[in-house]
Amino acid sequence: MIPNLSKTFEAKASFSGDSQLRLQTIVRLRWVGVIGQILALSAVYFWLGFDLPVGPCLIIIAVSAWVNVFLAIRYPARHRLSVNFATALLAYDIIQLASLLYLTGGIDNPFTMLIVAPVTVSAATLPLAYTIGLGTLALGCTALLAFYAMPLPWYLDPPLSHPILYKIGILLAVAASMPFLALYVWRLTQEGRQMSAALAATELVLSREQKLHALDGLAAAAAHELGTPLSTITLVTNELDRQMPKDSPHRDDILLLRSQAQRCREILQKLTRHPPDEDPLHASLTAKEMMHEAAAPYMEGRTRIKIHAAPSATAAGPDARQPMGLRQPGIIYGLGNIIENAADFAKNQVEITAEWDGQTVQMVIADDGPGFKPEVIDNIGEPYITTRSAGRKEKAGGKVSGLGLGFFIAKTLLERSGARLHLENRTEPLHGAIVRIAWPRKAFEAPLASREGASAPQRQPQPPGPGDPISDTI
Repeated sequence: MIPNLSKTFEAKASFSGDSQLRLQTIVRLRWVGVIGQILALSAVYFWLGFDLPVGPCLIIIAVSAWVNVFLAIRYPARHRLSVNFATALLAYDIIQLASLLYLTGGIDNPFTMLIVAPVTVSAATLPLAYTIGLGTLALGCTALLAFYAMPLPWYLDPPLSHPILYKIGILLAVAASMPFLALYVWRLTQEGRQMSAALAATELVLSREQKLHALDGLAAAAAHELGTPLSTITLVTNELDRQMPKDSPHRDDILLLRSQAQRCREILQKLTRHPPDEDPLHASLTAKEMMHEAAAPYMEGRTRIKIHAAPSATAAGPDARQPMGLRQPGIIYGLGNIIENAADFAKNQVEITAEWDGQTVQMVIADDGPGFKPEVIDNIGEPYITTRSAGRKEKAGGKVSGLGLGFFIAKTLLERSGARLHLENRTEPLHGAIVRIAWPRKAFEAPLASREGASAPQRQPQPPGPGDPISDTI
C-alpha cells in the first residue's frame, strides 16, 4: 500500500506542464522592479544631477509597465503560467535589466547584482533545466556588459574609470553568486514540496485507518444483530432434521441449510475479533495488546516475531500496573509499519519488547538484519530518505525499493500521540536495527482518560503476577 501511495504523491510533487509560478506573483514582482527603476533613475538624474539618457531608459521601463498591464487584462490574477511562458517572461526581465544597465554604466553600475533575481525566481518555480538556461542568459548578458556599455553617469572631473581587472572581478562575483543562490533556493523549494506531499500522504493514511476501524465497528454491530436469527435458523433446522425421515429427499437440503448457517456464524465470529470502538470495554487496550494488534498481520510470515512485555526493574506497586491506552488507528498503523520494516530486513527474528514504570512507557522493536546504514541513520524519518534498496527481495529476484514515506508516516503518527523515536544499531558482535518508541506514561494513558472520564469504569489490568513477565513467540 505505501509504495503505491508514495509514488502518487511523488508524482504530484513533480513538475507537470504548468509551472509553480502564478501570474499574480510575477506581475507584482515586476511592478516592484518598475517602481524601483523609476526611483533610482529619478534620484540619479534629479538629486545627484548626473547626466544620463533618461528618454531611452524611460522607454524601456514603460515597456515593462505595459507588459504588466497586458498580462493583467489578458489573464486572471491566479492564472498559473506554463513553463515555457514563465521562462519567456523571466528571460524578458533579464534582457530588460541588461538594457537598462547598458545605458547606465554596464557592469560598473552597482545594481548589476539584480540580474540574479530572475534566475532565483526560476530556481523556486521552474524545472532545473530552464533555470540553467536562464542562468546562462543572465551570465552572458553580464559578460557583455563588462566590455560593452555606455559610461557610468558620474562627475565630469575627475571621470570614473574602473580597470578591466575590477570589471572581471564583478563578473566573477555575479557568476559565483548566481548558481549559489539558485541552488540554495531550489533545494529549499524541493524540500518544501516533498514535505507537503509527505504530510498529505500521512493525512490520507490516517483517514484510511480511521475508516477501516469504523468498518470494524459496523461489522461487529452487524454480527451482533445477525447472531439471533442465525441461531433461530440453526435451531429450526436441527428440529426438522430430527423429524425428517432419513430417506426423505429433502433431508440433504436441510443439512445444507444448517451447514451454511453454521458457516455464517463462523464468519461473524471472525468479524467480532475487533469489537466496535464505541464499546468502552474494547476501546482500550494494554501495551501488550497494542503490540499484538500491530504485529498481527506479520505473524504468519517467514520471520519469527517474539513479543515480551514486563514492568521495568525499578517499577513497584501501582507503577508496575500495565499501562492502558486508547485504541488509536494512528498508533496501531505506526507500530505496524515499523514492525513490517523490521520483518522485511530481519534474517530470522524480530523482538518486540514493552517496558514501563510510573513515568515512561517504552516499546523496542529490534531485528537481526543488516542494521541501519551509518550514513543515513540520522536522516531516516525524513520524507524520501530510504534504505529499502537493501531490504527484502521480490520473488523475481529484484530488490524492492521505496521512497521513505512509510517510515515518515509512521514516525509522524507516533509523534502526534506524544511518542519520541530513537534509532540505533545493535552493538557488535550482534547485528541488526533497533527502534525505540517512548511515551510519557501520562501521554500514553491521557486519551483514554479524556474519552471515558467518570462515565464508564476503565478496564484495569492486574499488576503482574507470578506468571509475568508476559512473553509470546510466534
